[in-house]
Amino acid sequence: MTGADVLLLALGAVAVGAGALVVATRHLVRAGLWLVVCLGALAGDYLVLTAELVAWVQVLIYVGAVVVLLLFAVMLTRAPIGPSDDLDRPGWPAALVGAGSGLGLAVLLVDAFRWSRVALPAAGTAERLGEQVFRSWVLPFEVLSVLLLAALVGAIVLSRPDIGRPATPDPAGDGPARPEPAAVAVDEGGRR
Repeated sequence: MTGADVLLLALGAVAVGAGALVVATRHLVRAGLWLVVCLGALAGDYLVLTAELVAWVQVLIYVGAVVVLLLFAVMLTRAPIGPSDDLDRPGWPAALVGAGSGLGLAVLLVDAFRWSRVALPAAGTAERLGEQVFRSWVLPFEVLSVLLLAALVGAIVLSRPDIGRPATPDPAGDGPARPEPAAVAVDEGGRR
């Protein structure tokens, strides 16, 4: 076993451990931060496998954009930052599905290759990869970017209750119109 193999296994263990913590934690923001660790370890695995371009794309797109968008959406929608009872559900159904899926994929992999060696194609270059991405995969990338933009705009709209409410003129008359305050329910005793 070489040093690259040990590093690959260590980074894989970090990725699996961080991925387990993403789904096991009761803190939504911490789940997003564990996702950063998981995706960073995967980028490290790509570097060990000498796929530098894929590793840096992983860092730029997933760690730099998707996770930041997720954390901004959490902060903008005023989701609970601390422990949430909504995230505390029984874990055995998910563990059962995950274990079954993992075992099924392992059996499928062993059955497909029977421990035989597979000839690898010639190493790709950034030019060939760029041609494939910008020729065949442009539309899915653009659709994903529009989807992420819509999610961010939706988070901003949900976090601002004054958007879409008719404006009332400023009583002093010296400033811009202000949005009407939200209606507050009051019971018979005058309590909110």
